[in-house]
Amino acid sequence: MPLSEQDLQSHVEAIDQLRKTLNGVLFGQENLIELTITGLLARGHILLEGLPGLGKTELVTSLSKALQIETKRIQFTPDLLPGDITGNPVLQETEKGREFVFQPGPLFANLVLADEINRASPKTQSALLEAMQERRVTVLGEAHPLPNPFFVLATQNPIELEGTYPLPEAQLDRFLFKLEVPRNNAQTLERIVNHRELGIEPKVEAVMDAKTLSDIMKSVREIYLPGVVANYIARLVDGTHTDQSEVAQRIRFGASPRAALSMASAAKARALMAGRINASFEDVDAIAIPVLQHRIILEYQARIDGTTNTLIIEELIEEIPHQDIDTPISLKEK
Repeated sequence: MPLSEQDLQSHVEAIDQLRKTLNGVLFGQENLIELTITGLLARGHILLEGLPGLGKTELVTSLSKALQIETKRIQFTPDLLPGDITGNPVLQETEKGREFVFQPGPLFANLVLADEINRASPKTQSALLEAMQERRVTVLGEAHPLPNPFFVLATQNPIELEGTYPLPEAQLDRFLFKLEVPRNNAQTLERIVNHRELGIEPKVEAVMDAKTLSDIMKSVREIYLPGVVANYIARLVDGTHTDQSEVAQRIRFGASPRAALSMASAAKARALMAGRINASFEDVDAIAIPVLQHRIILEYQARIDGTTNTLIIEELIEEIPHQDIDTPISLKEK
């Protein structure tokens, strides 16, 4: 069923209220909040990278309160075992006698905060792979579906290397976005000092529930993706591979097909947030960096020269045109 104008307007109002609520809690992080909401509406997992104390955990907890969804926090440590997050079978007395009964772990929630995810061992990190991709966990050969919706918002410290395990590429690819949490400027710090107190959590207004969130996410799928925009996404992802563009000469490994699907979903979500029924080139450009920056690996010489993944993607956007001359543009409504 096509998305009606009334439903679209209702969704935009709900999203605006969520955006306003989060901006009232986390000062000076408007772009971070915008991208976080975009990622959730696109049904994606998000990796937040930043120094301690910048509000990564507070963003997740405020989001859960505003959305009124079940949230659980997992503090990742080197001694954390896979069963500690997925759950374990426990021997219990039942009507049939003593038998093993599965006890769900903290992964069984709508929103899971994986705090300092790079502190856990590779074995525990791998337990998240199935959950993030299939939205289920398998214990002793039995599959257990996770709640719907299900999101993982993970945090990691970019400068702390001792006692950490870098996320493998396969797991990084499961994250829709990688968002860098910037530090606050002096004006924002003054605002924080004047309006916040240490040890006291801010009051967060509930603006949405799980059903409303689910309805909005369903509507995102109804947003029209024009053929020329889909073609642009394909050319961007293809452009990260060697010999496909001049920029790609400095990339050792390019983005996967999952990156293209992620860009399409995120572009649709951003269009809906803006009250539009079709995604545009500008939507793709706006989400290209958070989608691609953790999915490409630069050549050694490029890293030595000081080139970053962000700079490479910006150059790629400049190099690849929005529209081929021979391809007609069509932005018809669905």
